[in-house]
Amino acid sequence: MAFAIIFFLFFFLLPKAWLSLSLNRNDKEMLQMPFNAREFGKILLQENELEEVKIEETNLGDHYDLRDKTVRVLEGRLDKKSLTSLAIVCHEISHAIQHKESYGPLMRRTEIVEKTQWISKVGGLILYSGLPIVLATGFLGLIKIFVGIALISILLNVFIHFMTLDVEMDASFKRAMPILEEKIPEAYHAQCRDVLRAAAFTYVIGALTSFLSLRYLWILVSRIR
Repeated sequence: MAFAIIFFLFFFLLPKAWLSLSLNRNDKEMLQMPFNAREFGKILLQENELEEVKIEETNLGDHYDLRDKTVRVLEGRLDKKSLTSLAIVCHEISHAIQHKESYGPLMRRTEIVEKTQWISKVGGLILYSGLPIVLATGFLGLIKIFVGIALISILLNVFIHFMTLDVEMDASFKRAMPILEEKIPEAYHAQCRDVLRAAAFTYVIGALTSFLSLRYLWILVSRIR
């Protein structure tokens, strides 16, 4: 139990708090900026010949949707002149640039997700609904099958999150940061880099969450003994 608490604290709560701090401390309105995030995004789309890509708000988290060719950022960010808003929009548009260039890691990740998302859905359903019920029945054969599917699902999610990290690092530091260095005054480059680092490492939190699911699976299976 003590190990689980320490793991949860140092590998989930603290990283998540760091991400929130990095984004929030750079989210102050900067009236001297010549553009807000929406205007900045439109400039970048035009310069990179991505006029077909749309920019809109969402409550589902910042991301680029390959299917709809749409950059989506959290509500309230597009009309702000903050470094967080500008850097996040630039980061997500960098994914659109990756898509246009058929960037290998992005395309491979997308293909893997499309082919295996059913495993993640089934595994999640089994882990949090089916497996506890089956464990109560004590039917060992079915328990082993359910545990196997849940384990494959968790490990697959970990693999995808770490594969995504490579895509995110490229978007943040090889694409977005050079753009920001060109468009944003040098005095703010360090803060932009801080925001981009937080945007990229969001997926590390996702991987760590999957590891917590492994712990949950172990607790359930230990009840068999």
